[in-house]
Amino acid sequence: MSEGIDLNDLKRRMDGAITAFKNDIASLRTGRASANVLDPVMVEAYGSRVPLNQVANITVPEPRMLGVSIWDRSMVNAVDRAIRESNLGLNPIMDGQTLRIPLPELNEERRRSLVKVAHDYAEKSKVAIRHVRRDGMDNLKKVEKDGTIGQDISRIQSEKVQKMTDEMISDVDRLLADKEKEIMQV
Repeated sequence: MSEGIDLNDLKRRMDGAITAFKNDIASLRTGRASANVLDPVMVEAYGSRVPLNQVANITVPEPRMLGVSIWDRSMVNAVDRAIRESNLGLNPIMDGQTLRIPLPELNEERRRSLVKVAHDYAEKSKVAIRHVRRDGMDNLKKVEKDGTIGQDISRIQSEKVQKMTDEMISDVDRLLADKEKEIMQV
């Protein structure tokens, strides 16, 4: 009889979802300007969607300002549109091939909208973790049906997969609570 499914692979994939979530919430600004704010922005360029940092340099010339130097003049409007539509509440000012992005003061309403964005990121991460769990459970059912493993091993492994899933989701909730506290801190 075999061992069933590879729990380490499932854990690695769930860890990947948490790493992506950490990167997403790191891009949510709290106090001063950071180039990470624009990490989630995807630009329609050359027939596909690419991250903003692949078509431009992002700088922080002042504590409340971002600078985006676009390499290709034809991409200026696409970058401007992508930043405006990114749900980050930013309004770039065009200056030739450079965009200046003033960062508004975080008022109560803006803080609440950033918390909503953080909750959206958390939900996407939880969905990704649940997809990994579903894949693991489907594989378990398949190998049990094939007769490769018995019902006892299948049940034990499905409990391990569920426990791992619960731990990962609680990690996401903990990270979200920390970020929410950081955003709402005046």
